Amino acid sequence: MSIMLGNQSIEQIENRTGIKFPDKIKEYMEENHQHSASNIQKGKWHCFDIPFVLECGDYETAKRIYESVKEKSSEVKEALQIAVQGGS
Repeated sequence: MSIMLGNQSIEQIENRTGIKFPDKIKEYMEENHQHSASNIQKGKWHCFDIPFVLECGDYETAKRIYESVKEKSSEVKEALQIAVQGGS
């Protein structure tokens, strides 16, 4: 059993990673942030502080967020994991 703590905002994620998300994906993320960490719904995301991981409710959401920032990977000062809840 693992313990995951926190509810990071987009601004907190940007500050920690040192990169700015493109406006288009920020708008999407603002509309689809799930504050509850339990049973993240399809199309939603939640970012934990410990460990620093952005958990998505489905593969398409994870891919959409990842694709929007992958070109900035060389600028990242702290790694952010992107995962799909339940591995589906």
